[in-house]
Amino acid sequence: MSIQIHINDRVIEAFQFSQETVKKPGTEGELHKIIFDFKVTSQEYHDIAVLLYEMDFQIRVPEKNLDFPASISNYSTSITNLYQEGEVADYHLELVEKA
Repeated sequence: MSIQIHINDRVIEAFQFSQETVKKPGTEGELHKIIFDFKVTSQEYHDIAVLLYEMDFQIRVPEKNLDFPASISNYSTSITNLYQEGEVADYHLELVEKA
């Protein structure tokens, strides 16, 4: 099952997705956290890298009725150099709502 995640103006097709809440530091409140995996091709690599370096995101997940500002709490990739034509990496991204 895939799900579309809108990060700023970019639509990401995630092949794994989960959501949870985390405690808002210093309060009793909770913040949204989404965790997802997606594929990045060598052709998309530059655009995705530029997007993730922004560090401040507006997240929308229409299927889950989520819309919130977020920042990266965890990130990993299966390949660190996607400059070779035809390469595909698995990206893992965890985004937490900004307090």
